[in-house]
Order: sequence, then C-alpha cells, then structure tokens
Amino acid sequence: MSSVNRIPYFRLSAFYLAYFSFVGAFSPYFSLYLQSLGHSAAAIGVLLAGMQVMRLVAPTLWAGLADRSGLHALLLRSALGVVVLVAAALYFVSSFWALLALMALLGFFTNAALPLFEAITFAHLKDDIGRYGRLRVWGSVGFILAVTGVGAALDAWPIALLPGLVAAVLLASFLCALAVPDVATRREQRQAGSVWPVVRRPEVIALLAACFLMSVAHGPLYAFYSIHLSGNGYSKTLVGAMWSLGVIAEIGVFLAMPYLTRRFSMRALLAFSFGCGVVRFVTIGWAVSSPWVMALAQLLHAATFGLYHATAVSFINRWFPDGLRARGQALYMSLTFGAGGMLGSFASGLAWDGLGAGVTYTAASVCCLAGMLLVLGKVGVEVRPPQTGTAER
Repeated sequence: MSSVNRIPYFRLSAFYLAYFSFVGAFSPYFSLYLQSLGHSAAAIGVLLAGMQVMRLVAPTLWAGLADRSGLHALLLRSALGVVVLVAAALYFVSSFWALLALMALLGFFTNAALPLFEAITFAHLKDDIGRYGRLRVWGSVGFILAVTGVGAALDAWPIALLPGLVAAVLLASFLCALAVPDVATRREQRQAGSVWPVVRRPEVIALLAACFLMSVAHGPLYAFYSIHLSGNGYSKTLVGAMWSLGVIAEIGVFLAMPYLTRRFSMRALLAFSFGCGVVRFVTIGWAVSSPWVMALAQLLHAATFGLYHATAVSFINRWFPDGLRARGQALYMSLTFGAGGMLGSFASGLAWDGLGAGVTYTAASVCCLAGMLLVLGKVGVEVRPPQTGTAER
C-alpha cells in the first residue's frame, strides 16, 4: 500500500486518549467540585456556561490562524501548554469571579485544541470516517479510564484534589501533542478564502442548527447529571460507572462505523441519533430512582454522542475542503458545542431548582426532536466516506 495512505496511528490515538482523559476527569465531576465550594445551582450553571462562551470565539480565532499559517500542530502545543498552567491555578481559587475568569481562560485554550487536532487528523485520513472511528475510539477509552479512576479517587480522598488531577491529565495531553505530526498544506490551500459561501448553503445551515439543538439538549447532562445522581443516593464510584457505561457503548459505535456507513446513509444515522436523544433525556429526568433504567439510558450515549459526532464531522469535513477544514471544524464547535452548550448550561442552571430535573430533561428531549425534524427535512446531501487505507502500526 502506498505510503500516502499511511497514518501515524499511535501518535494520533495517544493524543485522543490523553485529551479525553481530561474530559473524563473534568466534565463529570467539576460541577460536584463547584458544589463543594458552596456555589448554588444557578452559579454553577453560569460558571459552566462561562467556559462554553469561549467556544463561540476561540475555535474560529485559532482555526483561522491555523488555516492561514498551516501551523496546526504548533498552535495545538501552544494552547495546551498554557492550559496546563490555567488548570493548576484552579486549585488556589474558590470565589465566583476568580473561578469565572479561570474557567473562561480554560475554555479559550481547550476549545482551540480539539478543532485543531481534528483538522490534523482528517488531513491524515483524507476524510475517511471508517479510520476516524478507529482513532477516536481511544478518546473514549481515555474518558472511561479517567472517569472511573477519578470517581474512585474522589470516594477515597477529598474532592478538593480534583483541580490537581485535571492539571495532570492536561499535562499528559500536552506531552502527546509534542509528538503529533502536522500535515504540510500548499500555499493555495491556506489561501482558500472565506467559509461563508459554504455556510450559506441550506443544508449546512440546517445541519448546524440541528447540532446546536443537540448541544443545548446535552447542557443539563454535562452540568447536572452527576449532581442529579448524587442527590438521589448514587455514590461517586457509581456516578463514574454510569458515565463510563455510556462511553463504553460509544466505543462500540466508533468501531462499527465502517459497517454502519456501508449499510445506512449518513443522514439516516444522524436522524437516528437525535431520536435516541429524545428517549434518553426523558428517561434521565424521570427514572433516576432505577439504576437499571438509568443504565439503559446511558447506553444511548452511543447514539447521542458517538454516532451523532461521527456523522456530523463527516458532513462538515466533506463540505469544507482542505483550505477551510480547520475553520469548518471550528464553526461546528463554536455554533454547536459553544453556543448550544452555553445556552444549555445556563438555561438548565436557571431551571434546575425551580422546575426540577424532570422538566429540565424533558426540555432537552424536545430540543432533540426539533433537531431530528431538521435533519430529516433539510439535510438532504448524503455523505459516503471513501474506502479505507492502511493505518501506521
């Protein structure tokens, strides 16, 4: 097989492993950490939304610089080097305003990392969603290892240790980034022009709107799922196990993507993921008293994140060519995970105490239903990935 089709499998997968270990250490437990500092649900919602605000601007700023300079890997390393220091500083502050400032900085630099790295990955893969799943699955493994290990650690030791654990896994991400190889881009690719002619296409607008709604729906999950479980008698170890269960299911989807994309259209897979979101969030809101039912709901994470993300980035990377790829990924991150995540975190923080978990998660299900209708009605361009090549071993 030609060397053109070879990819640096171990180096790319190691970064996914390390970076999503950070996500596994941070996302499930940081709301509990903030609660331990005495902050209210509304304050926690604002603090987490403040981090999401950076997703509105940071990915686009970093990706625009990367597409024009071609220095994706250097910028990735720079961002992660700074974010290690910011995460370590969280250990020393507890006031609302100091936390808000540090979380905004954390959001600004971490939200540079993933779109830059995804652009590097797809430049190596040539948009091959099958091989993407084989790499991205290591992010899921990292998440499971971190969420399980940190959950057990926080049952044994004070939750005040969490910022130090987060800083440690971010340091591992930075070290892995040092080994990530960049992909040379031709000058004409770096000057490919504006993304807006692509963004104005009706199917692109519909996809971004649907993804925005999916991120809004996940707002109460990432902000309050751990609090929801803990408040209903679940130990931190069991909370970690619930998060891990969802990601184990996600691994199965990533590994099955080559088969799924041969059997079903990408639009059908994307619509199915939204339908699963409708069921999942209603269940989380109203069936928390049954760990077994909650476990079944967590298995739907395979669709509401794994299948959803794999199909969404496939559309984005097909619609945005080489010179626009990092900006396309950044726009996807900004408008969906950024704007949608911010609105979801903020709104769920306001609703949590007054309306309760059931109503909050039912609203999330309604968002998924609206997103599914958008996908079925407007995202009409099918994306089928090319045949797979050979990965470097």
